[in-house]
Amino acid sequence: MVAFAFLTPFFFLKGGLNVSLGAVVANLGLLGALLAAKIVPKAVFVAPLARRAAPRHAAFATLLMSTGLTFGTISSLYGLNAGIIDRTQFSLLVTVVVLSAVVPTAIAERSFLPDADEERRLDRRRTYARAEEYV
Repeated sequence: MVAFAFLTPFFFLKGGLNVSLGAVVANLGLLGALLAAKIVPKAVFVAPLARRAAPRHAAFATLLMSTGLTFGTISSLYGLNAGIIDRTQFSLLVTVVVLSAVVPTAIAERSFLPDADEERRLDRRRTYARAEEYV
């Protein structure tokens, strides 16, 4: 476990150093299309499950579960090293993967973050209601 924790940052650093910012800027339209193609289907399929599992926090849960940072980075780096994709494609894929992790998380924290005091108050009400059932 210590080796994994020690080596993981170097893996992501290596992946990040292979990203060409010029290629990303030159393909902003394609970047937006790829980002939408990654986020929209995940949100569409996760939202109903989140509504069922946590109705009050469905939007928050949906946004946080719409990521794939590790797998996307690993598969992109493999494709680059194996010659399956070129550096421009790699740059776009890694940027999409990173943005698909950062953007939904930022939106979730800004707009849908549950209020801790409200949650405690609701938990106390539920606990009290359950206790009343047994009396």
